[in-house]
Amino acid sequence: MASTTAPTDVKIAKTPNPPVFATIAEERLHRKQRMASAFRLFAKFGFSEGVAGHITARDPEFPDHFWVNPFGMHFAHIRVSDLILVNERGEVVEGDKPVNEAAFAIHSRLHMARPDVVAAAHAHSLYGKTWSSLGRLLDPITQDACAFYEDHSLFDDYTGVVYDMSEGDRIAAALGHRKAVILQNHGILTVGQTVDEAAWFFITMDRSCQAQLMAEAAGKPRPISHESAVVAQKQVGNARVGWFQYQPLWDLILREQPDLLD
Repeated sequence: MASTTAPTDVKIAKTPNPPVFATIAEERLHRKQRMASAFRLFAKFGFSEGVAGHITARDPEFPDHFWVNPFGMHFAHIRVSDLILVNERGEVVEGDKPVNEAAFAIHSRLHMARPDVVAAAHAHSLYGKTWSSLGRLLDPITQDACAFYEDHSLFDDYTGVVYDMSEGDRIAAALGHRKAVILQNHGILTVGQTVDEAAWFFITMDRSCQAQLMAEAAGKPRPISHESAVVAQKQVGNARVGWFQYQPLWDLILREQPDLLD
C-alpha cells in the first residue's frame, strides 16, 4: 500500500536568485522600479480603492527610511519619479508630494519590528477585504493557498483608519515572524525580503481569498492534510520562489506600460 505520509526531504524547485547590486544607487533604483511596477499591476488587477493602499520599500542606505506611494495618486499613474522617501518621523525627505498618514503609522512600525523585511504591501482588494470580514485564517484548500499555511496571522482589533502609531505596533505584533496578516474588517497585508516577493504574495493571497470564498459558496472544501500542506508551504511559500513568481508579471507590465520607469 502506498504511503500517505508526505516526504520529510522537501525538494525546492531550482530558481534564479534575486540580483546582487554593485552600488547602493543601483539597489535603490531597482527597488523603486519594482515598486512602480507593483502599483501598476495592483491597478490592473483591480486592487485600487480610492486613496487607500500602499506599498513600501526600505531604503538600502538609510534603513529607517522607506519609499512609498504619494497620497492621493492612483496606482495606475505611479512612476518611479513619483515615489517619495519618508524618514522615521514621517517627514518627506525626497519628493514633493504628501505621505498617507495611515501608511506611515502601519509601515513604519512594521519596518521597525522586522529588520529582515525590505517591502510591505497593503491594499483594500475586493476578495482580501471580503475574506477579512469573516475573521478567519485561510485554509489549505489549494496548492497556492499552502504558501500561507502556518505563515499568516489574524489582527482582529479594527478601530477605524490607522492613524495611531500604537495600532501599527499591534499590527506588527500580530504579524510576528510571518509573511502575511489578515486585518479583520480591513484587508490583507504581506511582507517580503524583496518588493517582488511582497507584491507576489499579496496578489496570490487575494486570489486564495477569492478561491476559498467561491469554494465555500459551492460546498464544503476538502482541505489538504497538515503533512502535505507543510511540504507545499516550503515549496511554494519561500522567499526565493515568491520573488521568482513575480518575474513574469514584471515582464508583462513593463512591456505594456514602460512609462512606469520614468
